[in-house]
Amino acid sequence: MNRELRGKPPLALAFAAVLLLGGCTSPREYLNNGFKVGPNYSRPQAPVAEHWIDEADQRLREDSQIPCRWWTVLKDPVLDGLIVQASTQNLTLRQAGFRILESRAQLGIARGEVFPQQQTMSGGYDRLGAGGNFLSQWNWGFTLAWELDFWGRFRRAVQAADAQLDASIAGYDDVLVTLLADVANSYVTIRVRQEQIRLLDENIAIQQFVLTVGEERLRAGTITSVDVDQVRSNLLQNQAQREQLYVSLRQTSDALSILLGQPPRNLVEELGAGSIPAAPTEVAVGIPADLLRRRPDVRRAERRVAAQAEQIGIATADLYPAIAIHGSLGYQAQNLSHLFTSDAFTGSVGPSFRWDLLNYGRLANNIYFQNAALGESVAFYQGTVLAASAEVEDGLVFFLRAQERARLYDQSAAAARSAVDAIQGQLLHGRIDYNQYATIQQTLIQTQTLAAQAHGDIAFGLIQVYRALGGGWEIRQANWNSLGGVTGQGAAPDAGTRPAPELEAVPKPPAKSE
Repeated sequence: MNRELRGKPPLALAFAAVLLLGGCTSPREYLNNGFKVGPNYSRPQAPVAEHWIDEADQRLREDSQIPCRWWTVLKDPVLDGLIVQASTQNLTLRQAGFRILESRAQLGIARGEVFPQQQTMSGGYDRLGAGGNFLSQWNWGFTLAWELDFWGRFRRAVQAADAQLDASIAGYDDVLVTLLADVANSYVTIRVRQEQIRLLDENIAIQQFVLTVGEERLRAGTITSVDVDQVRSNLLQNQAQREQLYVSLRQTSDALSILLGQPPRNLVEELGAGSIPAAPTEVAVGIPADLLRRRPDVRRAERRVAAQAEQIGIATADLYPAIAIHGSLGYQAQNLSHLFTSDAFTGSVGPSFRWDLLNYGRLANNIYFQNAALGESVAFYQGTVLAASAEVEDGLVFFLRAQERARLYDQSAAAARSAVDAIQGQLLHGRIDYNQYATIQQTLIQTQTLAAQAHGDIAFGLIQVYRALGGGWEIRQANWNSLGGVTGQGAAPDAGTRPAPELEAVPKPPAKSE
């Protein structure tokens, strides 16, 4: 006999015999697991690098506190207002909020299973007759059945539902992070397109003037039609490009309207003119290991692993007998006036058990299935961590290199602008080839368009970095009121989370209701 069972009462010894005969959990493991069969959950290892690839770049700061309102570093009040509007009105985010309420209800159901599962009150009246004799029968009773949680089946179900609730909260955070980045991307795209259209309009006006000059010289016979046709072709090409930019502008406006939870409308007019947001040259990224606590999709995947781990214990509990207590009390009488007298009282109470002895093949395979599902969940969690790291690295290289591209395109555009200014006067006096001027002018247009896109790419890169880092979900605390408005409560729902030890530094939402 195991040392830890010596001196135990006979009931404990009987439980030990059941553990040894009925399943695969040892008495020591059963006691260490808090009187639950099956393995307890431990967080799986996740593959993370020690440093970012570009850690030597002075523009990367390994600050532990990444700004939760990262979009404010762009210093654009219009964007700030759009973020507030989207985070309170977006319908996809609202769906995620309702999924939290669903998970909270499931947790309440699981908690209810720990207590007596059946509690029934019944009553009735019968008029009985046989052989010409008739009598009345009044009855009232209450029955109770309680399967005791000897093997931890119901407690593990509560833990699984608890982890699923945490996962749904992380899912809300993930939707919020994506929403913030999408709003910022749409806004920057609108500003880039506006700048590109402005530059095109300036150059189209110049090309129209140059075309007029060329047509006059053609009539005078000083140039050929080839030169004029080349300028006209460039002009028409740029006009067509402007139309395409307007299409992109409208499509982005429509997408932004949906993000704001509103029907599509011409947001470009409402936003008015504006410049491309100037992103800072530095970014706070922390260290790769921070992704385990910051990225909502990583936390959601880990919580789903925790929920699945509990399913193994639940399946293992099916190998053991279900022990229950049944009781009933009631009254039976022929006359209603005698129904609640002591003579009419009936009652019973006693234990029972049910053991599926001949189903061990099915039950064992269910355990194998749950173990395999756990392995799949762990692999998905680890893959999510790897993908998160890659997304950050992609964002960083895009952000850093976009700064260099913008600098080079600015220099190229300045050189092209200088060349155009230098020969424009010569063109009017006929001292330079007409076609050469048209070529330089077209180069200027292309370079300015690329320069505007490159400046937008700096902001896009910064947005991508903070999105990959999981930035912005912390403002979820301020959004509970809007979700409460949906449910009619006018306050934040009790849909908090109990973080794992390494998540204790993360701000906690409201505590769960009991």
